[in-house]
Amino acid sequence: MIFFNLLTDPLYFIAFIVALVIGITVHEYAHAWMAYHSGDPTAKLEGRLTLNPLAHLDPLGTLFLFLIGFGWGKPVPVNSSLFRKKTDEIKVALAGIATNIVLAIILAIPIRIALMNGQTIDSSQFLSFLNLIVDLNLVLAAFNLIPIFPLDGSHLVEYFLEGESKYNFQTVGPYILFGLILLGRFTGINILFIVMEPILRILSFIAKGTLNTFI
Repeated sequence: MIFFNLLTDPLYFIAFIVALVIGITVHEYAHAWMAYHSGDPTAKLEGRLTLNPLAHLDPLGTLFLFLIGFGWGKPVPVNSSLFRKKTDEIKVALAGIATNIVLAIILAIPIRIALMNGQTIDSSQFLSFLNLIVDLNLVLAAFNLIPIFPLDGSHLVEYFLEGESKYNFQTVGPYILFGLILLGRFTGINILFIVMEPILRILSFIAKGTLNTFI
């Protein structure tokens, strides 16, 4: 378990913190950047168009990432009425996911080279550190692809909803999400992990050329 590793391995703890900060910061910055370039300056005006991690880390989301392996950053404020096109809302939602995946692919280049040369990821601390950053970015991407509000994937569903249906979808989403998290914690039936695992393995293969991930 991630939490056990954090308590027993100081180097892993430091690497995890750095990987967490990088993953969440670029994810939320990408939302703010895409919103701004789609006509909505709200995030910029509230100081969120920045790579300063203090502007993006959410205490509860960070705690959940420590305890169960996935979490979230502080939501970027968005005023969809200022977007130039209706589809801009989807672009903003997917920007964070896409950025995490692209960053993972770039950072995984040394890992790919090492694996091609017969090395293992745990053969050096540098590769292990890179692998942790890559995997955390892929976890953030996979988790946010789940179409439950307020995760980014929910905006793909919201695009086709109007009025009361959209309101109800947004209202029940957090309860469903936390219900699934609690179900996994108390019964061992991790539906979210079941959904995420095939996505993670595909993303891992794309980024690193291997199906292995740390969860």
